[in-house]
Amino acid sequence: MSQETTATDPDIRTTEVDSIRTVLAPAPGPVTAGLFFRVGVADETLATAGITHLVEHLALHRHGVSDLHYNGATAATYTLFHVTGTPDEVVTYLNGVCEALRDLPVERLETERDILRTEAAGRGRGPNHRLPLWRYGAQGYGLSSYAEYGTWHLTADAVRDWARTRFTRDNAVLWITSDTVPDGLDLALPAGSPQPPPVVTSALPVTPAFIHGDDGGVVLDAVVRRSTAATLLCEVLGRALYTDLRQNGGYSYIADSSYHPRDNDFATITAFADALPKKQDAVVGGFVDVLARLRAGRIEQSELDSARAKILKMYDTPDAGAARLPSYALNLLCGHRNLTPDEHRAELAAVTVGDLRDVARELHSTALIQVPGRDVEWAGFTSAPQWSTPSRALAGTTHRSSDDNDVALVVGPRSVTLRTPGGEVTVWYEACAALQVFPDGARHLTGLDGFTVAVEPTLYDLLGPDRVAVIDAGVPTAAVVRMPERDADSIPRPTSSPGGGLKSRTRSVLRSLRIGRRS
Repeated sequence: MSQETTATDPDIRTTEVDSIRTVLAPAPGPVTAGLFFRVGVADETLATAGITHLVEHLALHRHGVSDLHYNGATAATYTLFHVTGTPDEVVTYLNGVCEALRDLPVERLETERDILRTEAAGRGRGPNHRLPLWRYGAQGYGLSSYAEYGTWHLTADAVRDWARTRFTRDNAVLWITSDTVPDGLDLALPAGSPQPPPVVTSALPVTPAFIHGDDGGVVLDAVVRRSTAATLLCEVLGRALYTDLRQNGGYSYIADSSYHPRDNDFATITAFADALPKKQDAVVGGFVDVLARLRAGRIEQSELDSARAKILKMYDTPDAGAARLPSYALNLLCGHRNLTPDEHRAELAAVTVGDLRDVARELHSTALIQVPGRDVEWAGFTSAPQWSTPSRALAGTTHRSSDDNDVALVVGPRSVTLRTPGGEVTVWYEACAALQVFPDGARHLTGLDGFTVAVEPTLYDLLGPDRVAVIDAGVPTAAVVRMPERDADSIPRPTSSPGGGLKSRTRSVLRSLRIGRRS
């Protein structure tokens, strides 16, 4: 059942289907439709990470094998079910999705857990996959850097409740590349509340900052205010990196940037340049030089004009309205303003070189850059924290490493601290994002700030069940993730006698820290 409402764009018509906001724009060929929900990875906790993805998989299970082109996607702030086909095929798919959301086939839960873990094991990770956890910690937008811990332990009731409260008609927007709503749609979903944007957290005390990476390339992540000028600056940045690092220097094969809205007010600009080992210094230097040039305002009018012309081409196609439907629907879902084509053209025309300079300065001020094995303090970047802030004498028992007497674990009633010659890492129980509980007695704690301590009884003196019980009693139940039994080869063992030297010490520290703040 649909109901016509007021249109805000000459190319896009708005209506409602079963109380779900709906936007329409015609396009030639098969019909494509998408059903957005305002729930994603950033709405979860580390202990429940993957719950939205589980709902998505369960909602699609009953469609089985089909020639129909359909899929689902779980992103940081939304979940999308989309399909392309005839009007009848689109109706069948969307009706099936909503029917499944009303009554999830939770008898498939164990199977879908395995499927998600298999999917994760085979999925490639982008060059910037580590940066969110360093910027945001093990919560909110930082969860995209982590494994889906929830797939190990979430119950059918928990998954059903998540679907019932997040996948509602009031938290959804439908878009269809058609000038009419296909007959027969039945998208009845429970009422609910529109979900607010995820809370923005920070694990970086100072920006611009840098971390070391082993991937060989340079990756930049920066947060800027959403604006037309920011989209143009991103285009100018990508072209400048390509010109300097590939065309002129021959240092990189890929050099580009991208702009992604984060929430209603801010967007993330990501830039990347790859490099061979012998060219890494040149790529780092060239990358930083491009950032410095833009920040200083040395931007040619021709660079702005070229970027503007590229973006304006989106309006050259006869079905431009249909092409804009996904972004239009997502803005409607999140409460962000949608520009008409005329408004967007006017904003593009009004942007000046000075506006780009202002965005470039904002980009630099919030930047987090990953560089291969070298420091960039010389360019004004501060090293992101590698250790927790040193704590004053905490009550607890000290357990020396079986590998190195200079490494110790302190287990107390409020926290666990790993002390090493280089620094210390502390996870406070009240700020524990996830406690992985292993049947062999190991406990891996990840704090909301992204730091991790792996408590392995096999690696520390006198670390028995009574001390592990202190950890279990201190961490909130909601953060507990019960893990399956590990293979004997996966349980770490001491590599040498105490004081066994640098090699022994390094192995012990890396096993305990999981290499510090990591996904």
